[in-house]
Amino acid sequence: MIDYLIVGSGLAGISFAEVALNQNKTVLVFGDDSQNSSKIAGGLYNPVIFKRFSEVWNAKSQLDLMSGFYAGIESKLKLQVDWKLPILRKFFSIEEQNNWFAASDKVGLAPFLSPVLIKDRFAGIDSPFDYGEVLHTGYVDTAILLEAYKTYLESLDSFRASSFDYSDLSVYDDLVEYQEVKAKHIIFAEGYGIHANPYFNFLPLEGTKGELFIIRAEGLDLSVIVNTSVFILPLGNDLFKVGATYNWKDKTDLPTEEGKIELIDRIKEILTCDFEIVEHFAGVRPTVRDRRPLVGTHAAHNNVHVLNGLGTRGVMLGPTMATALFNSIENNIPLDAEVNISRVKPKHYYR
Repeated sequence: MIDYLIVGSGLAGISFAEVALNQNKTVLVFGDDSQNSSKIAGGLYNPVIFKRFSEVWNAKSQLDLMSGFYAGIESKLKLQVDWKLPILRKFFSIEEQNNWFAASDKVGLAPFLSPVLIKDRFAGIDSPFDYGEVLHTGYVDTAILLEAYKTYLESLDSFRASSFDYSDLSVYDDLVEYQEVKAKHIIFAEGYGIHANPYFNFLPLEGTKGELFIIRAEGLDLSVIVNTSVFILPLGNDLFKVGATYNWKDKTDLPTEEGKIELIDRIKEILTCDFEIVEHFAGVRPTVRDRRPLVGTHAAHNNVHVLNGLGTRGVMLGPTMATALFNSIENNIPLDAEVNISRVKPKHYYR
């Protein structure tokens, strides 16, 4: 019998697998690539919400935990996935500069917003009003991370590249059984695919479609991440990842002409150089209206759990939420009320 059966091999699923394996637990992960939002994600980690100039919920503790988490994976897999790069906010006016300085004086934001204007000039971007620098930022190369971690799980005989058939799952008081596999617990981490899950399809996971580009811009000389109405992330060899759009109605993972036009228009507002689109991606982020993850244990089954709703900040939230769920299961440490699925009505669905 294994300790954990994990459904989903995106950021949520591999985060829990890594936490469990580090505690000498056995896992088996099922993944079929049906939900690709983690793979095509920008992967940025940024402790500041620019729209409201507010601190990301529990940003410091998330950053502290994720740093060691990804360092451990890098050491184990012998590759780099965590790239620590500054995020610069391009200002379009003196008013935006002033708003930045006011925000940098706030207690919660002071550790993350530099009060010193960045006057660097980057070929391909016109920046007469300079930049503001966000501290403790970077990006995780999610595509490389997920593929390498899947290979690692395969080396442990702990990965199955197949769809999960919920009708084949039997849940008993002391174990769960799926086909020939018996496990002490099952973790559902299937992202937007939760809507097909008979145990947790009542949860209010809405999903937000995002579209991104890989562009080639030979006239753009950029060594940092620039964030305005889109982010521009240097990948090397004149390639840049650019995103993202937000569509709350379309729940498909197919790139659209509408998304393409929107991204092109936004890029042209920032770049003064020519560019060409190399790739166009789309995926549905597992987002929740109250902007908090969905973590916890099913009401009727104390061995059936969920780890979902990481939204646009999966690389920051994944390690923290996986650790919290593991501690809840193994050590009876209560989950934060803000993420526990017990906040969802009706209450008879959960413990």
